[in-house]
Amino acid sequence: MSKLDSTKRQPVTGTGRFISGVVEGFYGRPWTMEQRTELFKREQKWGLNTYLYAPKDDYKHRMYWRDLYAAEEAEQLTSLISAAKQHDVEFVYAISPGLDITFSNPKEVAALKRKLDQVKEFGCRSFSLLFDDIETEMCPADKQAFSSFAHAQVAITNEVYMHLGEPEVFLFCPTDYCAVFCTPSVTQSSYLNTVGEKLLPGIDVLWTGPKVVSHKISVESIEEVSSVLKRAPVIWDNIHANDYDPQRLFLGPYKDRPTDLIPKLKGVLTNPNCEFYPNFVAVHTLATWCKAPAEGTPRDVEMGDEEQDPCYSPQKALNLALTDWLEEFMSTDQPGGPCHPRLKKESSEEEPMQTDMGESPYIPGPGENPLYTAEPLTLADLKLLSDLFYLPYEHGTTARTMLQELDWLKNQSQAAAAETDKTAEWCSRAQQFDNMCEAVVQMFNRLSNAPNRSILYDLYNYICDIKSGVGLARAYVKTLGGHSQPSAQLLNDDPEPWGFRGGLSGEFQRMLPGHGNRDLFRHPPMTAVYCIRPYCPEDKPEVERIFREMQKAGEGNSALMAQSPLISDSLSAGEISPSPLCGLILEDDLGLCGYALALTDAKPAAAKIQRAVSGSVFEEFPSVIALEMLPRVTDPSPAKRMIGQLLSSIRSSGSRGAFCELRQSNRRMLNFYSKLGSFKLVQMDGLPQDILVMATSL
Repeated sequence: MSKLDSTKRQPVTGTGRFISGVVEGFYGRPWTMEQRTELFKREQKWGLNTYLYAPKDDYKHRMYWRDLYAAEEAEQLTSLISAAKQHDVEFVYAISPGLDITFSNPKEVAALKRKLDQVKEFGCRSFSLLFDDIETEMCPADKQAFSSFAHAQVAITNEVYMHLGEPEVFLFCPTDYCAVFCTPSVTQSSYLNTVGEKLLPGIDVLWTGPKVVSHKISVESIEEVSSVLKRAPVIWDNIHANDYDPQRLFLGPYKDRPTDLIPKLKGVLTNPNCEFYPNFVAVHTLATWCKAPAEGTPRDVEMGDEEQDPCYSPQKALNLALTDWLEEFMSTDQPGGPCHPRLKKESSEEEPMQTDMGESPYIPGPGENPLYTAEPLTLADLKLLSDLFYLPYEHGTTARTMLQELDWLKNQSQAAAAETDKTAEWCSRAQQFDNMCEAVVQMFNRLSNAPNRSILYDLYNYICDIKSGVGLARAYVKTLGGHSQPSAQLLNDDPEPWGFRGGLSGEFQRMLPGHGNRDLFRHPPMTAVYCIRPYCPEDKPEVERIFREMQKAGEGNSALMAQSPLISDSLSAGEISPSPLCGLILEDDLGLCGYALALTDAKPAAAKIQRAVSGSVFEEFPSVIALEMLPRVTDPSPAKRMIGQLLSSIRSSGSRGAFCELRQSNRRMLNFYSKLGSFKLVQMDGLPQDILVMATSL
């Protein structure tokens, strides 16, 4: 049986070794000390070298970061750090003071140093400061002391880093830790540029990629952020994280990250599933990926591997991980645990140990029921399990096939009701679908009888849920084919509770617009139908209503008068009418839900709010645009179409360019204009601090 060889060399990038391993950084119940020690053994065995301690629900890591550890806690952490060292794993202690720290208060900085000094006494030599998932508004005292949030974070991080003696491993997690958080873009983010320029060069920066949970991470995207940060980032990879959805678990391979990334990175840490034992696959395949360039020669890649990476095959890495995991499944996880004397074995002459020597084992008589014999778990079962719980953006092959088959059987159900040229095909495919459902049931049964109960208990809620869902689909197909009476669970108006899934959360989701738009298998499409028409004077009250509603939603906790007016406000409020042919209205089934308006000459609107704008800006971009959509419009396509039509009309009027003003807090519209590609950030003198201008030439 093939194993990962931990003796193979680690990739090296720049100075120092390549950081590779696991971050315990999810929300939810933290892992136990015993589980963490088991993780260290696995990391050493598979060639990974780092563990970042950052459980969000450890009170003294985040919420009560100022509090020192009590004697019992200190003893546990000391033992854990010692265990990591014994297994050649670098223990990185992370602290998250960003919820309530006052950066300008010397007492707060002293409290942070005191806390980290205590952890240093436990034997820890590597540290991390995390400022993720916090409010970006500084308190009044910090606003007086620092020119920006980034300056405040960098100042305290540099000071702590120097206080600790410039540790070889010191990680900083920015508040804008992925591309989608950067305003208006990675390269133009003032926050990220400040971090790159001011953070001491010995401090490494954590980065999750294009998104919080990144589908793919490209070499180009890493080169871009590296140029801003002035250092190669350490990827905090959430591809296997499941703390955002209690119904999902991810057992697919580490993928969609080319091994060409490795020379461009300082390291990769996976932040995996909350459940400890199912992370075997996530950590194992990451280890395979990290070693891929060091193997020496390119490997064969199966057809269908989207990456076409010559050094790494996700499917081969998955098969290797599942083969090793099967061995762990079949081992008893605790002394005195179930030894399954009637578990069928492929080849064994050994009799099970008898614990009660005073009574003979029961032997069924003639005509009596035979003893139940559990089937052993197989590699095929684990491959099916992985397919059913694959990755956030992708179902496994079997899961996709089951969805496709169910969809076809449902849409072609008339072939089962009456004899047609597709009847034979329908019956054949219905039987194939039934066989796949039966395989899921048998997988569930064999998993339930596996000796290692710790793994089973981490999986049980998930496999029970999928077994029930498959059972409902199976009964439905049989009903369509006339092989059984209509399922009571499908047609009864008072079904058993297992006949409907999701509870209150599921009902909320089904009531929301666009439900199903983000399903990995989408058919039929759930996109709403929109109508775009010209603006007319009768639309003025509804346009103003949407404008006020969205303006109120953007106020947050500040008063309306505290917001700086935008040049386009008078256009949206109906105080100035749009230029001829420069107004569009968006409607859905519920009515007016968005608008796009423009003034080919923005000077009157600027004068109305007494905004002084240089003549050169108005000469290059004389027109102003106002675009707004209600939150129920989740599809960006209608807005893109309106902008396209509006810019065409503005161009026809003879205008050279158009601009829009956006508040920095309006991430929705900032993201929209940034992704259009044609709008770029423009500097304007005298612009209020909370306003950005994006413009496009025509």
